[in-house]
Amino acid sequence: MESVNHINLFKLYSLVLLMLMVLLTACGDDVSNFTPVTASATFVPLTPTPTFKPPTYTPVPLAARVNSVEITLAHFQAELARYQQSVGTELATEDEELVIQELIDQYLLAQAAQESGFFVEEAMLQERINQLMAQLGGAEALEDWMRNNGYTQESFRQDLARSLAAAWMRDQILRQVPETAEQVHVRQILLYNSDQANEVLAQLQAGKDFATLAAQYDAITYGDLGWFPRGYLLDAKLEEVAFSLQPGEFSDVIQTHAGFHIIQVVEIDPQHPLAPQTLLVLQKQALQNWLEAERAKSQIDIFLP
Repeated sequence: MESVNHINLFKLYSLVLLMLMVLLTACGDDVSNFTPVTASATFVPLTPTPTFKPPTYTPVPLAARVNSVEITLAHFQAELARYQQSVGTELATEDEELVIQELIDQYLLAQAAQESGFFVEEAMLQERINQLMAQLGGAEALEDWMRNNGYTQESFRQDLARSLAAAWMRDQILRQVPETAEQVHVRQILLYNSDQANEVLAQLQAGKDFATLAAQYDAITYGDLGWFPRGYLLDAKLEEVAFSLQPGEFSDVIQTHAGFHIIQVVEIDPQHPLAPQTLLVLQKQALQNWLEAERAKSQIDIFLP
């Protein structure tokens, strides 16, 4: 029985081979010249395959770029509109310059805050929004304010988060300004022509009391400039002379854009507390110095016409 099965299988196999040969010769093909299909062969589909073109990328118009962070033109224009609304005048070229520079400063401060490890978390952002709602009189009042100032929910939250980060960095810079400094207490006699100034100087050199002469030319403050540290006066030349004098000494005539000065140092204190207004001026200078240094090392591109 097993040999019969082998014979039947062999006959079946032979029959299949014979049928394949017949089919090939019937088509008139030369089997020896048959080329197998390879991966490089080209297939023509029965129905055309539709071709899909990728969407064309349209770049978003930019107003500026700060260290690879983009300030869109729409964002700038919204800030410009809010500025115009706050000042209530028609916009001028200098207004555009002011707004774009303020935006750049804010982005620099916010980026520095992030580099310092400060991040505005959702809870912090929501707390500030809740405070604004309370100040304005509720959620509806805040919505009205946002709408009147050209904000969407998304743009408002983004701007608020950036403002919080910038404010944090600003405070870090201001805290570095000490509350005491070397200061001089100075009085002055201010005159408006050189001949008169030289006459007063001659009287002082002859022994006339400085305070008495100062009171003659300034009946309100008696020429008292108060205490000030280095970097406080607008005129660096006047400040340099003040810090070169000893208590009781007076200067020669010093000419500045304001007139002709003769100054006298009353007191010197190496660690005198800064007056609130003086501290504010020094903090403003410290912030400006930081921004100038940050701009110098940053990549800033402005695309406004």
